[in-house]
Amino acid sequence: HTGTPAPADTTWRPKQPPLTTPWTDQVGPDNALPDYPRPQLTRPRWQNLNGLWEFAGGSTPPSETSEQILVPYPPESGLSGIQRHDDQMLYKRSFAVPQDWAGQRLLLHFGAVDQKATVRVNGREVAVHEGGYTGFTADITDAVTGSGPQELTVSVEDRNDANPYPVGKQRNEPGGIFYTGASGIWQTVWMEPVPDAHITDLKTTPDLPSSSFTVRAGSSRGGR
Repeated sequence: HTGTPAPADTTWRPKQPPLTTPWTDQVGPDNALPDYPRPQLTRPRWQNLNGLWEFAGGSTPPSETSEQILVPYPPESGLSGIQRHDDQMLYKRSFAVPQDWAGQRLLLHFGAVDQKATVRVNGREVAVHEGGYTGFTADITDAVTGSGPQELTVSVEDRNDANPYPVGKQRNEPGGIFYTGASGIWQTVWMEPVPDAHITDLKTTPDLPSSSFTVRAGSSRGGR
């Protein structure tokens, strides 16, 4: 007689990376890059969405999650808890909007997702971004419903050098000067409330002869 096989353990735990630092074993779900990610344009109210997310990966777009991943460590890393490459990935988590953010616009920021990301909040598409090296932002105000938990999903496609995106030395078959690619969410995910009229970016221009610089602020009203 053989019993029913035990279900696979899909809870997060770090895997042994090929290279470690003295701090590798100190990383966990409670301290996954907790620092404010944009010191050039700091706002006091923000929420870090790094930590444990539901995850699935494969050669075709997954529709359900079955594992846990530690964001923002790429799936190929040991700290992610996955340590493999998938061409197609699905990330999922829930979040709550603080009550004192009511009446503000809600911005969701991704530091970087490699290579193509489709972001949905409560099933509503809020952003599609291509390219793994640049951050992007989505205004998710109109996708948030009620006051309870909100569902956030990120569908990702990353074929390394098989896709028409800049990849540097990342390769599907690393060797020599080429190295293992990093896919999926690999920079901090976070959100913040802003008023309708708010600063969107800063452009700093130095002037060396006068040892000074000028700052121009872009705004949500379309001017500087």
